[in-house]
Amino acid sequence: MHHPESRTPTTADGPSRRTVLRGAAAAGAVGAGALGLAGCGSGGSARTAPSGPVDLGPAADVPVGGGTVHRDDRIVVTQPAKGEFKAFSAVCTHAGCVVDGVVGDLIECPCHGSRFRIADGSVADGPAPTALAAVPVTVRDGRLIAGA
Repeated sequence: MHHPESRTPTTADGPSRRTVLRGAAAAGAVGAGALGLAGCGSGGSARTAPSGPVDLGPAADVPVGGGTVHRDDRIVVTQPAKGEFKAFSAVCTHAGCVVDGVVGDLIECPCHGSRFRIADGSVADGPAPTALAAVPVTVRDGRLIAGA
């Protein structure tokens, strides 16, 4: 029996397959959107540089010709040449994702494939439109201090 006030197609056993699939697709889109915002949205990337000095650990932990990502602090520290340390925001300039690693002499973003040079944070491969923002870094007593 059809009820005019009912807008959801049902079968004798419950909602139709089409209704269930539509609901799942909508929930998946909302979930994926929220997940995308958490990883790439501007809401999660508002803090791109430390507000004060941040101890990033021993300078010896950063490989020469490579780097280390400090995800929680949103900073990537590199050592392009022995004893030369650089620090950059770890927030990709394309969509706000946090970079996830340094491979060879490139800082890599997992979201859309942008890569940045460890020497100056410049874009090596897009879609990132601009370089990573530089963050001041110094070595004090063998430890890296960013934002000082």
